[in-house]
Amino acid sequence: VIPPSIEYMSRTLEEVQATIQIAKLKENDLQNTIHCLTFGESVSSADYCLMELDDTLCKHIEAGKSLVIRGDQDERAVLCSEDKTYDLKIADTSNLLLLVPGCLTPDQLTTDNQASSQLVHAQIWGFSNSYWELRKRHPKLKKLKRLLMENPYEGPGISGQEDVTEGKYTMGDLLERIQASEEELEAQLQTIHACEVNGYWRLLDLDYEMKLLGHITQLVDSESWSFSKVPLRVSLEELGRLEPQEMIEQSLNCYGRRYTDNDEVFFALNEDKVCRATAQMLLQNAAKFNLAEFQEVWQQSVPEGMGTRLDQLKSLALVDRSSKPETISLLRVEDLPEDTLERFTQLFTMRQKWTEEDITPYIQDLCGEKQTTGALLTKYARLSTQNGMKVFNSRRLVAT
Repeated sequence: VIPPSIEYMSRTLEEVQATIQIAKLKENDLQNTIHCLTFGESVSSADYCLMELDDTLCKHIEAGKSLVIRGDQDERAVLCSEDKTYDLKIADTSNLLLLVPGCLTPDQLTTDNQASSQLVHAQIWGFSNSYWELRKRHPKLKKLKRLLMENPYEGPGISGQEDVTEGKYTMGDLLERIQASEEELEAQLQTIHACEVNGYWRLLDLDYEMKLLGHITQLVDSESWSFSKVPLRVSLEELGRLEPQEMIEQSLNCYGRRYTDNDEVFFALNEDKVCRATAQMLLQNAAKFNLAEFQEVWQQSVPEGMGTRLDQLKSLALVDRSSKPETISLLRVEDLPEDTLERFTQLFTMRQKWTEEDITPYIQDLCGEKQTTGALLTKYARLSTQNGMKVFNSRRLVAT
């Protein structure tokens, strides 16, 4: 590489060959095309950032699509494609990386018949001794529910509610604030039962959401319909007098599966989802609930014909079988930290020892590609036996 002070004194092929001899290199061992590099004017390592992309992301860029860096000032930046999220980490390299625009590799320049060496002059525009390394990660979606809970939708006709824009977010607003790809964000909006109202994405107030579901299950009962075949058209006609039709259809989408039979749209209500939502409504009003009493009230609260089971409450509620009497309390996985170490710390702060059955629903979402909950437990927990039962406790000292 020629230093900037003599960048215009281009070397000749003879000079390069003489340098090779001084370096005691064999010309036959080298490529036929020799690059003579010179620094351009005002070259700086701060002018460029390099990023290492895998084949998938390279094809994404070559197809003319975008990669977006997202993150507020108090967050570590992530990179998002249309459907995936990546951590950005700086990787240092001992080799100086040179940025040479238009540079061609020897195999692109050398012809099959060329036997003699040729000299190519190229100018360096920038350099760096580090680059951004991408690591695929789970999207950071915890903030989404917190933002939407700033102004939950309580139904039409609430005085002044529709005129207020504070605490309301469009899809563009959410993409600016949430560290996730657009596909991951849309999937999470569906998971948490959010809906678009007048251009803003809103989270339904739980009482209003249960009110909508109650209208539907009461109609099913009064019409003697099967839970597996609820007609959309008739439901909208009958319940549209009570609530907006789009809200009735939203509730059916949240708690049922849409299908078509003889060109008519029906919904099959999901028993587990209906029972789970009912349990959440009951549990949110008490710190702890006597388990036996809860199960009795819960079964009485769900529509007749549906059956309640504790396995419907995985990642929503936690049963304490060590207390007398046994109790159950609300513990939603979405309320726990997204960071793996922080998640385990909080779990072991709440309970010193966990069975694998109890803790698995609360760490399942932390698993990366090809990673299991067993691998996470091996890394962050210690296995022991208590009264003949395998239990896990923290590897670190945790304040309780």
